[in-house]
Amino acid sequence: MDNITRLFDFPYYQLEKHNLEEALVTKYGNEWIKTSTKEYIDKANAFSRGLLRLGINKNDNIAVISSNNRTEWNIVDIGILQTGAQNVPVYPTITEEDYEYILNHCEAVYCIVSDQELFDKISSIRSKIPRLKEVYSFDAIQGCRSWNEILELGKDESNQNEVEARKESIKEDDLATIIYTSGTTGRPKGVMLSHKNIVSDVLMSSKRVPFAAGEYKALSFLPICHIYERMILYLYQYYGVSIYFAESIEKVSDNIKEVAPNVITAVPRLLEKVYDKIITKGSELSGIKKMLFFWAVDVGLKYEPYGANGAAYDAKLWLARKLIFSKWKAGLGGKLGLMVSGSAAIQPRLARVFAAAEIPVMEGYGLTETSPVISVNDERNGGFRIGTVGKPLDGVEVKIAEDGEILCKGPNVMLGYFKDEEKTKEVIVDGYFHTGDIGEIDSDGFLKITDRKKEMFKTSGGKYIAPQLIENAMKQSRFIEQIMVIGDGEKMPAALIQPEFEFLRHWAERKGIKHNVSNEELIKDEHVISRIQEELDTINKKFGNWEQIKRFELTPELWSVDGGEMTPTLKLKRKAIKQKYIKLYDKIYRT
Repeated sequence: MDNITRLFDFPYYQLEKHNLEEALVTKYGNEWIKTSTKEYIDKANAFSRGLLRLGINKNDNIAVISSNNRTEWNIVDIGILQTGAQNVPVYPTITEEDYEYILNHCEAVYCIVSDQELFDKISSIRSKIPRLKEVYSFDAIQGCRSWNEILELGKDESNQNEVEARKESIKEDDLATIIYTSGTTGRPKGVMLSHKNIVSDVLMSSKRVPFAAGEYKALSFLPICHIYERMILYLYQYYGVSIYFAESIEKVSDNIKEVAPNVITAVPRLLEKVYDKIITKGSELSGIKKMLFFWAVDVGLKYEPYGANGAAYDAKLWLARKLIFSKWKAGLGGKLGLMVSGSAAIQPRLARVFAAAEIPVMEGYGLTETSPVISVNDERNGGFRIGTVGKPLDGVEVKIAEDGEILCKGPNVMLGYFKDEEKTKEVIVDGYFHTGDIGEIDSDGFLKITDRKKEMFKTSGGKYIAPQLIENAMKQSRFIEQIMVIGDGEKMPAALIQPEFEFLRHWAERKGIKHNVSNEELIKDEHVISRIQEELDTINKKFGNWEQIKRFELTPELWSVDGGEMTPTLKLKRKAIKQKYIKLYDKIYRT
């Protein structure tokens, strides 16, 4: 099993090298239920046998939609892939219209859902999906067939030879999965990834993670339907890492304390929330404790890797770790030694302070179309540089086009977009995938992302604005939860801002301002507007005059996936936000 070429090889490799008692662990009620590597493989084989008895053919598509990460998803994944069919994971939070489009576009023959809510959504559009034969569920649901029926169908092992024959017929270049990108505009695109695409990315990425093979625990909570978390799960399997699945995003902090993981994957928004909670707790201290807390934070915010700040700083850091940062680590289970971050740029201050607290965040970069990792930081051997997404993986070629766009070539680049040759040809030119991101490579080979090509815009004065740079800087303010820089074709940049309402209310209470009011009332308070203006004025100084935010409007709603302002990977849906707040936009530019 040393030669892994297909995704379903990973569990067998784990069985041979590590054979875990706790390969996959999910909490049901109050109990963590463990599945061993052997049981994982046995159930996957039973699922494959059941699918063959249902008449599944090679290249059939099976949609899998789950509200949370769980053991069943992984069993089903391997079970589907072993038959030569494709696992089409779908986001649980999209609209019924998008479900209808995706299930018809990929011609799904079966659909597996996790719970009642998703079953109801699919049931409401079932009549509009003619090729869909049946819906199965992980949870026991009245009126819905259970995934256990397929396992039961596969209990009889007499057709295992058929499963083995199917496995044998599957080559590394065969299609493994179609992943529909959430997209900030337009219809989702189906990204076709082969076994080789994802396997190569796992194996290339494996050299960048300092895992103790067979000894680590991971807590998984980012959506498994996204290639980022899914690839990481295969990487965990390769290293013999026990995977615990969090109950939900809301319960992550509780689950971290219960599981005490060595590693988690995260997105910047989550890290921001963790940091803000820590700071809020520090603010509630008093006297010498409060003074020491913020002294340690100040030390952490000046952190540079590899002792670059000198011996005097290192002495302060040692003390800060002993007195304060050790408590941060204890609050995150006590064993967390690595967080891997992707999806969007992390604020350098967070990278510094978590590294100072000995919970380093290794920021990486990639896209669904690149399976996903293109580059990632690695704390070992001088491979960690704050403010960058690390060096490209060995085996991935990265170059910067004349207009600054990042181009990438490697075995991890997708086969193309499903049923869309035209769009495929637009993004893959001469073997190079055009990422749509603007970036630069420094003299030491570290890649830095500066913006999205499509999101950059010109003001009416002809000046280019890179909104993400400005937004990331502005979000360092504790008063700002989300911000979208606007001004394409207008005379100046401005911003729509969703305040951090919890912190804003704490601040208002301390200042004697009426705080137990609705969000709508709170954002109209002149003291609030004035305070946020102060924040903008301070951060604006980091930018050229033409880039500075000249005006802003506050929004009362929390921007969310369900509200339509964010994609499932927590990126801004710029078009939707502008449309939703067009009156505020017009107030800025038309009054």
